[in-house]
Amino acid sequence: MQYPSLSINLRIIENNTRELVQLCCNKGIIPVGITKLVEGSEPIVRAMIFGGIQTIGDTQIQNLMKLKDLPIRKMLLRRPLLSEVEGVVYHADISLHSDRAVLEALSQAAIKANKRHEVIIMHDLGELHKKTFDDSKTEELAELVLMLPGLTFVGIGSHLECYHEVESTTDSGTLPVHQEEHTEWGSYCDLDAISGAGVTGIVLMMPREGTPRFNQLRLGASLIMGEGLNNESIIDISQAPMYLQVEVIEIKEKSSIRLHSIELDTLDNEFYFTDRGARLRALCAIGEQDVDISQLTPVDDGITIVGSSHNCLILDITDATSCYQVGDALSFYLTYNGALQCITSEYIHKRYSFA
Repeated sequence: MQYPSLSINLRIIENNTRELVQLCCNKGIIPVGITKLVEGSEPIVRAMIFGGIQTIGDTQIQNLMKLKDLPIRKMLLRRPLLSEVEGVVYHADISLHSDRAVLEALSQAAIKANKRHEVIIMHDLGELHKKTFDDSKTEELAELVLMLPGLTFVGIGSHLECYHEVESTTDSGTLPVHQEEHTEWGSYCDLDAISGAGVTGIVLMMPREGTPRFNQLRLGASLIMGEGLNNESIIDISQAPMYLQVEVIEIKEKSSIRLHSIELDTLDNEFYFTDRGARLRALCAIGEQDVDISQLTPVDDGITIVGSSHNCLILDITDATSCYQVGDALSFYLTYNGALQCITSEYIHKRYSFA
């Protein structure tokens, strides 16, 4: 087997998807599977499809292009660039917008391609702590889309999670953008989507006061990593569909303390050494150029991460639960950011399984 390797269990992703799709459907919500974490990986998207997802979304048009042959609706999540509107029309069925100039250019591209492109207008939720929400621009852009040829206005949406993880609720338990007046306006315009955003929306789907007034939820980390708000685990959803395997290239007994108590590693990070006597150290063939080592947790809880360089990981395996040798593979759990870095690293092999 080739190392380092990112092992991805498609069966777990499919089962996670099925559970959350059913939960959404029970509340009258249509889920959108978000693939920005996995660079539009076709095997993972297929697992989502088998789990019941009918629309996928990604922030990169290049990732949607990889999926052109899959029978599924495609949504571009990031606001389109003016320079890419022609590609958006050809490779996405629906996109999210907040800018007049881009909408006008998108209309021209749709006319040129003889296509109709669906549009969701993103509503600015303003300063949540002050509860200030400006509806005028949202309605202005919606009216513009209704007039532009080649475009179909299908919904309004909001997004809170990507920059700061903010729970998408007010004291009443509903999204501000989805309060009664917005729901009535949406019904009047015959909208298909009142779209809530990100892993933060998972909180709204659990038993609590208030009923979510949106009918579309964009799910990414929850489907793939089993994580909700603030990286908390979602009940009944598996949190281990991905793990990293790295090969041991050296094992030696070494002192746990150096000549000086404080040193800098090769990345200029300070190290504080504690005298624990002689310890069994292992070097593994992965480093900071591949993944931020702080995003890794050894599966063997007797292993401690000591440090890293650009291309090596240093471990203390003295208290490991197994006796490791050079050539063995060690496994690590990943955070969301760790998984993202491993997915995008060309040095890490991707291995899919249905185990």
